[in-house]
Amino acid sequence: MKEIKKNPMYGYLFYLVVAAAISNQAWNTLFNNYAVDIVGINGFQMGIIQSVREIPGFLTFLVVYILIVIKEHRLSALSTVLMGIGVAITGLFPSFKGLLFTTFLMSLGFHYFETTNKSLTLQHFGKKEAPLVLGRFGSYSAIVSIFFGLMLLISVKFFPIWLNYLVYGIIISTIGLYFLFKNPIFLEVPKQKKGMVLKKKYWLYYALNFLAGARRQIFIAFAVFLLVKHYNFTVLEVAILFVLNNIFVFLTAPKIAEGINRFGERKVLTFEYLALIFIFLGYAFIESRNVALILYIIDHVIFGFAIGINTYFQKTADSEDIAPSMGVGFAINHISAVIVPIIGGILWMTNWKTPFIMGAIFSAISLFFVKYIPKDIKIIQN
Repeated sequence: MKEIKKNPMYGYLFYLVVAAAISNQAWNTLFNNYAVDIVGINGFQMGIIQSVREIPGFLTFLVVYILIVIKEHRLSALSTVLMGIGVAITGLFPSFKGLLFTTFLMSLGFHYFETTNKSLTLQHFGKKEAPLVLGRFGSYSAIVSIFFGLMLLISVKFFPIWLNYLVYGIIISTIGLYFLFKNPIFLEVPKQKKGMVLKKKYWLYYALNFLAGARRQIFIAFAVFLLVKHYNFTVLEVAILFVLNNIFVFLTAPKIAEGINRFGERKVLTFEYLALIFIFLGYAFIESRNVALILYIIDHVIFGFAIGINTYFQKTADSEDIAPSMGVGFAINHISAVIVPIIGGILWMTNWKTPFIMGAIFSAISLFFVKYIPKDIKIIQN
């Protein structure tokens, strides 16, 4: 890692990852209680909001055209600024329509940052280095989230939610503005193709991204909503839960990265999808507050395995396809992410268990597709 950290891109992305972690921690910790207790939304409206949240993810294919006029690292910083603005004004519009607008704005910055962050990592770090960098960034995100989670435990006791959103949003935007004028380019990397890249040989990468988007949105839209709506978790309990989540992520993220290098993407992703089948079924059929809490923590940790989809792509893709393909991959991921929360919200109104059964089905389909990842991909590519 000492040699990896000498690359200026590492430090550049590190601070932007920190800003994104603050954004996620603040927005997610406060959102469900803000939406339910102050705005008063129902399950169907939650599904609509989460779908709107994922529309910018679907629009990430436009990144390839934006990169014609702005350098990728600057777009990454600019996206962080936009993310912070969205967080800052969330509490200033306490209505369903207001939540739709601020959620879209925050999400636009977040998804464009995530696309460029992963693209820059895969371009500027080698095939053995990239999993370690992604794993470390996941770990750093967790420790930052723990710190700001603890800060939220204190600040929500003394200040209204709208003020918490405002302060954290300003912090995020300030970080983005500072790095907007920095240049982290140290090594020459293959010139990236302009415009969209869709190739038949990347079909598995596209399929895994589509299914990952569907599963992820069931978790994001309905797991915490389940805890708040069905099990009556308070904002304080949700904040504590997020701190616990991030302690486990901090401990496990580097190990997951090492596991990818040691065992390969096929085995790591197989473990992820098997575990998710049982987790989603547990949400649906084990009606216990404590079990739901434990499942949520495990579910959150297992998210880290998803970097295997990107490192698999790095090992099989043409080097000049990485940046445009990251945007396309994110867009495909969010085709399902835009649709699933609305369908899930409708199903929730009929039976709250149904969205989680859907999650188990998507996980089983993913398990089927992962067998197409070559067993010896590490040997072939390295």
